[in-house]
Amino acid sequence: MGGSSDYTIFVCSDSLGETAEAVVRATIRQFHAQQVNIKRFSRIKSEEEIRGIMEEAAKTGCFVAYTLVLPELREMMRQESIRLQVQAVDIMGPMMQAFVDTFNDSPKRMAGLLHQMDEDYFQRVEAVEFAVKCDDGRDTEALKHAHIVLLGVSRTSKTPLSIFLAHKGFKVANYPIVPEVKVPEAVFQAAKGKLVGLTMKADNLIRIRTKRLKAMGLPDGAKYASLERVTEELDYAQALFKQLGCLVIDVTERAIEETAEIILATVR
Repeated sequence: MGGSSDYTIFVCSDSLGETAEAVVRATIRQFHAQQVNIKRFSRIKSEEEIRGIMEEAAKTGCFVAYTLVLPELREMMRQESIRLQVQAVDIMGPMMQAFVDTFNDSPKRMAGLLHQMDEDYFQRVEAVEFAVKCDDGRDTEALKHAHIVLLGVSRTSKTPLSIFLAHKGFKVANYPIVPEVKVPEAVFQAAKGKLVGLTMKADNLIRIRTKRLKAMGLPDGAKYASLERVTEELDYAQALFKQLGCLVIDVTERAIEETAEIILATVR
């Protein structure tokens, strides 16, 4: 089938459906389809709901991806997929069965455990609040309480990376590197294992900064996005990273998730 088709995928869950949707979106990226619509059905509780969803899927001509914890709901989904000839992908079932078969254990059969308000949940909330409080060098005194300290010049993804790591429960502070601004002593006092320097190739950074200037309604030729200024900042930052002896990551064309993986594998 060509890349110009318009597809629809149903995501069904007896919880929020975020896991199933994440798998679907990861799959979509492997194809050339220009338009894929995802319709999510959350907190499914009855076989009647499943029957209605599957009948709609049959009329729409889409397929269904689902994460259903209760075996009776999974079975209903399977039966309806056969009856209506709708492709249905059980994302969680095979994994749960493999766990049972391998470890001889029984599942809790409770939907929504991923999002329950337990200790880990509150730890993540606290970490996000910390990241917001310490964004862009706002609270240098809090650096000593951070699990990770991100350093880098403007537009090297410090803030989004901080929030992403915070959602994993890590307290992250980030500090912008500017040649004219003295780096606070708190940065030098932080443990080397906490410090991460982010850098980027000059031409990529220029392109990102130029887009930023346009979005703000400022002239493209501003010094902020000039080759001379960008090179000066990157060289200054590189010298500082060497002085601090910190981990340095080139984030050029690198996804936030990939950068986070490198950090967590090194800093933990």
